[in-house]
Formats: sequence, C-alpha cells, structure tokens
Amino acid sequence: MNTTYNVRVYKTETRKNKDGKVTSYRVLWQTGGKSWKKPFPKEAQADAYRSSLVTAARNGEAFSLATGEPVSWKRTDHAGMSWYDFACKFADMKWKGASAKYRQDIARALTAATPAMLASEQGKPDDLDLRTAMRRWGFNTKQRSEASNDVADALRWLAVNTKPVSALADAGLVRDLLDVATSRLDGKRAATSTVLRNKTILQNALDYAVELKLLTGNPIKGLKWKLPKTTYEVDRRSVVNHVQVRALLDAVGKQPRSGPRLVAFFGVMYYTALRPEEVVNLRDHNVTLPDLVRNGETGEWEEPADAWGELHFAVAAPFAGREWTDDGTLREERALKHRPDGHTRTVPCPPALTRILRAHLAAPYGKGPDGRLFWGEQGGELPGITYRRAWQKARKAVFTDQECASPLARRVYDLRHACVSTWLNAGVPATQVAEWAGHSVEVLLRIYAKCIVGQDEAAKRRISEALGE
Repeated sequence: MNTTYNVRVYKTETRKNKDGKVTSYRVLWQTGGKSWKKPFPKEAQADAYRSSLVTAARNGEAFSLATGEPVSWKRTDHAGMSWYDFACKFADMKWKGASAKYRQDIARALTAATPAMLASEQGKPDDLDLRTAMRRWGFNTKQRSEASNDVADALRWLAVNTKPVSALADAGLVRDLLDVATSRLDGKRAATSTVLRNKTILQNALDYAVELKLLTGNPIKGLKWKLPKTTYEVDRRSVVNHVQVRALLDAVGKQPRSGPRLVAFFGVMYYTALRPEEVVNLRDHNVTLPDLVRNGETGEWEEPADAWGELHFAVAAPFAGREWTDDGTLREERALKHRPDGHTRTVPCPPALTRILRAHLAAPYGKGPDGRLFWGEQGGELPGITYRRAWQKARKAVFTDQECASPLARRVYDLRHACVSTWLNAGVPATQVAEWAGHSVEVLLRIYAKCIVGQDEAAKRRISEALGE
C-alpha cells in the first residue's frame, strides 16, 4: 500500500440539508494531493476525528493513499471503535480469568472514566441512570444481554456518543480521562487506593487498545501525571489489646440471636489473623483441636495443659454479589490471597481459642451446611452485615464515647491487625509471622512497622549480652 507524510487537515465544515432542519459536520483533509472528507452527525464526533488526524500528522505517522487515514488505523477491523464498545470488549476479554471482585473493580474504573470520553450531551440519559447502566450492565459480561429496555437504550446512547479510542492519541484527553477516573462525583480526588486501582486498570485497558492496533502506543505511560503518596502502614490507634478484645467478645456473646454464634467468628480473627473471607469459609475439617484428657481426681474430661490446636485451610470466599460470580452465589471461592491454587496455610490455635472453638462446635449452631462453622440463621452464608452490626454494638457497649469515635477496632478487619501485632511484639520471627498471616516478609514489615514496639530495646539487650557487657 502506498503511503504519504504530506498531510493537511482543514477546519470542520458545518452543513445543513435542504430543509435546514438536519445539521451534519464534515471533516476535510488532504493526503498526497488527494482530498478526503468524512461526515459526522455530531460536532463533537467530527472534532474528535479531526483531532486524531492532526495528532497522527504531527507525530509523523504514514497516511494511506488508498483510504486517506493513518495506516495504523486500518491494521485492524476495529479501527474507529468507540470508547464504550472498546470498554465492553476489554471487560469481556478480562472476564474469564478475573475474580468476581476484580470484575467489579474493572466495571467501576471504566464507569468512572467514561464521562471524559463523551462526544455529545444531546439526548444524554440521567447521570445516575447512565452510571448504573454502565457499572451493573454495560461492563458486566454476564448481565449485559439481560438489560431492561431503559438500560439498553442508555447503553446504545453511549455506543453512539462516545469518542473513538483513537482520540486518546491526544495527551490532553488522556489527562482528562485519568483525572475523571480518579475523582469522586463532587470533583475531589478519590481515596488513594481507588486512584491507584483505577489508573492501573485504565493503563491495562490502553495496553489492550495497542494490542488491537487502535493506538500506536499506550499514552498513559508517557504522561507526566502525579500519583498520590501512599501508605501501607497500619494505624497503631486501631489496634486493640487483649483485655479490650476479651471485653468485646463478652459483649458480642450477650447480644440476642446471632451474638453467641459470632464469638468464635471474631475470636478466630483475633487469635489466628484470618481475613473475614477466610473465616466465613471455614469448615469443621479445617479445625484440629487437641484431645481432652480425663482428670484422675474428678473423673471429668478437661483441656490438656498444652491445649494448642491448628487451623488448616486452602480456600477463601470473598463477597462479590450474585451478578459477578459465575455460579450466581454471593461469595466466590478462590485460592488464598497471594497464594497459588491448592496452596494451604496452617495457623496455630492458642489455648484461649481452643476453648472458644470447642464450645462453639458443641453448640446447636456449631456446624451448619457443609460443615460450615459460621452460617446465617436461615441456613445460608453468613451475611457480612450481620457480623459488622454485631461488632459495632459491642464497641458501643465496651468503649467510651471517645474511644468509639476513634479508629480503635473500628473495623472487624482490625482484629487481624491486632493479632499480627501481638505476634510481632511477642518476638515471633517475622518469617514465621508472615507465613501464618499469608504475607511476604517485606509486605509484613512495611504494613506493621509502626505496630512493633519494644523490640529495639530487646535487640540492644541481646547485642549487649553477645558482647559480654
């Protein structure tokens, strides 16, 4: 195919039909002395197309003498694909290999970014309706074909009224895309975790656009865009001590209905540092408790003097929602976080937790369907709202108003932090703590750096002893 670098792009023409009622917009340009034109029903579409031509010409791209467009645009049948159609294609490409939670993250990131790619406001649906249509249906491979008529109309509007992906050759538009995707609805910067997650997903998406030959390179990678400062450290103010935990567990047990069955749930998190999605998936075969011993004097069966048990598990079940899981369940069973499929983790069960678990297993609610240790009152999965409400009630019952307003054990997840902090401060080697907690040593020390207290003094004493001082 013959190509040329001699390109001139003219101003967009505005044209009306004979009745003067219909307006169209025509982009005019010239390659190698030959004139070309392309009409668009909307001015924004014409402007985006013209901008892409100008950018390609400035970058010195070769233009085809057969089509008049940059050669790179015609390396695939997808050339000229709208942003919405491309975003759906990206979500579909990722769907099979992604976890249900990551599918949600992709949909949220694409939904947040799309307003920057709108080519027109004419006939635009309500903002909330449009966001809902994208997040729950458009960027959900499983749900898209089942959208209602109103939702389908909103998605069709997006397909026609979003700019082509090729328009992202303009650095200014890429900057707008990132700014919109990392901002809240009120225009303020989103949380740091959201900023990093959405930027990463968009960068992956534009890598896919390069793979489809919709772009010649990923424009995000060359953009000077300031990332927010990040911190991975646990706030020491959120970490509870053992006296506080015992009071909280006692307050949970006194709550009607769900309270008694949740004591062991929170106890497992505090004493073994399991994540909530790991605790909800525990079965009775994951728990190994020491055998009871008979008291020679009383004849009663008692806990042995060394009442340590173990928890063995290989699967977690993070909550995602029925519309994001393949089998329509609320939770998706996955390999343990940061572990390959089939990899198991073993965590020691201290005597205090051994007693709690033994009492739990002996209760009527001790084993639910499939041997689950923790399950809902109606026999299904334990709802997250159930244990979160119970925890907040316990905090109010145990803490002062000032403590309740503080970060102290504000989240159920803070029990995991308290456990890991306890292990580290007890002098357990970081390699062992990392194995029990399911972290790498590097991540463990970075996250819990501020929670390790007193070990510097202990280290000095050991050095002094080694030096004979």
